[in-house]
Amino acid sequence: MSSDLQVKAPKTVALVTLGCARNEVDSEELAGRLAADGWTLVDDAALAEVAVINTCGFIESAKKDSVDALLEAHSLKGNGITQAVVAVGCMAERYGKELAEALPEADAILGFDDYTDISNRLRTIINGGSVEAHTPKDRRTLLPISPAARAENRDAAVLNRPEPTNQFGQGVRVMRKRLESAPVAPLKIASGCDRRCSFCAIPMFRGSFVSRRPVEIIEEAKWLADQGVSEIFLVSENTTSYGKDFGDLKVLETMLPDLSAISGIERIRLSYLQPAEMRPSLLQAMVSVPKVVPYFDLSFQHASGSVLRRMRRFGDSEKFLHLIEQIRALAPEAGIRSNVIVGFPGETQAEYQELVHFISEARMDAVGVFGYSDEDKTEALTLPDKVEADVIRHRVEELSTMVDELLMQRAEERIGEKVRVLIEDAELQEGRAEHQGPEVDGSTFIQGRGQYKVGEYVDAIVIDVAGADLVAQPL
Repeated sequence: MSSDLQVKAPKTVALVTLGCARNEVDSEELAGRLAADGWTLVDDAALAEVAVINTCGFIESAKKDSVDALLEAHSLKGNGITQAVVAVGCMAERYGKELAEALPEADAILGFDDYTDISNRLRTIINGGSVEAHTPKDRRTLLPISPAARAENRDAAVLNRPEPTNQFGQGVRVMRKRLESAPVAPLKIASGCDRRCSFCAIPMFRGSFVSRRPVEIIEEAKWLADQGVSEIFLVSENTTSYGKDFGDLKVLETMLPDLSAISGIERIRLSYLQPAEMRPSLLQAMVSVPKVVPYFDLSFQHASGSVLRRMRRFGDSEKFLHLIEQIRALAPEAGIRSNVIVGFPGETQAEYQELVHFISEARMDAVGVFGYSDEDKTEALTLPDKVEADVIRHRVEELSTMVDELLMQRAEERIGEKVRVLIEDAELQEGRAEHQGPEVDGSTFIQGRGQYKVGEYVDAIVIDVAGADLVAQPL
């Protein structure tokens, strides 16, 4: 091999992922492309010649975490190994050239359109070349307005899936490489969002909603099972919209039994459900299809009808409580989680109290409380009657304290309940029951250390609580 070819040969790369489960899938797809082109993937950025930071650009705190990760990776460049730091992901896509100018420590800012040729982009950078940062655009303009008219552009424009080289199933090609060995893995079923929530910029930089084909999802689930995954976590920006671009909103309901039939898959979990789009057929499927756990990740955001209208969303506390009643009538032990925003522009004390009352009545298993912050290029940025920062801070603290107490009470209600726990930490004998989602919810601790291995399922009885977490005794 010539010295010139040796210089250009792929080297070592580390992928550091921030943000949500959807970003985890993106990182594993990037890893699949890089590995297929000969790159050596390493876990530690300090041991990689190229550190790729998959950034989050959703809210201000997430953007700060992304910048901190980039700066930390840049500080490694004096270690004699790390040569380049590259930003990808939502913040890179959202800000492009603006981020490149503000953060010269990053050697490149790559957008979603660079993913299909990621290996050559990194090779160019590590060999001393440069890749121009993109000018951000509204990715909703890449596809027709009508969901049914999006099929022709489905792969290239939104999902960034060219014709890959790693075959998972007959006639189906998907590129992905696992970056960890956990028994649970996210599985992306769609990309983008058609909703126009006034506080959210995701549709602008993620694009319009596009569903993946069921055959792709099923074959990737089979591949994950072959990799040792027993719980798949179906993720998207809006799972209840799956199939709208196929002209059939019940495609998800018909796909769930096919996923359930996969050998090795023990749990199927759905996430990012829009309350206003929950339909009886989906609710019935979630509580009746084998292996689909009764776990409802419902994006309420608020409970005041007037605040929700300003958010460009639907519903109110009465409708939301009715939905929760329907769920518990069908599955009394179901897990329900949500996120809420306090201090949205114009939020009065009465509207805030309506949210407080709703949360106290709902008896959810997990609630994330976030204070409103202005986001670039969103409608909410221009709304009048902004709530003062100290008022927002007070409401967040007050509601968070109340939520902590309510979650502990909800956990105490489960004492005596039979649970099936997936062990994820053998040393602590810690795992998750069916009503507990990965990373964002509480855990269940099995009494008696060292007995069960990671990936094992344990049938147990809840005997105590530790805050919102459960303590269970094996049967």
